Amino acid sequence: MVVASSPSDAGSLVAVAASAQIDPSATIGDGTRIWHLSQLREHAVVGSDCTIGRGVYIGPGVVIGDRCKIQNSALVYEPAVLEDGVFIGPAVVFTNDEYPRAVNPDGTPKSADDWHAVGVTVREGASIGARAVCIAPVTIGAWSLVAAGSVVTKDVLAHALVVGTPARQVGWVGRAGVPLFEEPEGRWTCPRTGERYTEIDGVLSEQGR
Repeated sequence: MVVASSPSDAGSLVAVAASAQIDPSATIGDGTRIWHLSQLREHAVVGSDCTIGRGVYIGPGVVIGDRCKIQNSALVYEPAVLEDGVFIGPAVVFTNDEYPRAVNPDGTPKSADDWHAVGVTVREGASIGARAVCIAPVTIGAWSLVAAGSVVTKDVLAHALVVGTPARQVGWVGRAGVPLFEEPEGRWTCPRTGERYTEIDGVLSEQGR
């Protein structure tokens, strides 16, 4: 790693591996570390105190919040948006084309003008496990957890734990990422932090300790 100025802000120091490819129009926040062979495309925005692992691809115009961790070989295609504190595991893929084709019906190669990109939105604190695939357009709710290897084809509720192909909800998780214990009358408790939650009509709300 080398310490260098952000391409878009000469006063902002970030740690960037020499083999990383950073477009001059990309924006990188203070304290962010970008490892070997990663690529940030045009106008991508990465917040402060993030870790971008080896071989990560971040597409044009993708927006990543503060304190995010994107692990090795993840592919974050535009127009994805990640809020603060998001975890993306190794080899996770975000798609951006609902009806992918290399050519048009007449056989001509498709260009950027021949399709409409759709994105994945990941809300604050959510985690997506290794090799999961998120099929855009979907929203991953705040503090939810997508299990490794899952294929997400529909929106994920805040605090939901989803697994499988296609991903289905099997429980709830708290801010610590640990499955919650169910108590009577729709109440849930985090065994690690003691935080309490209430479930009403399939929606979980935080109640504090």
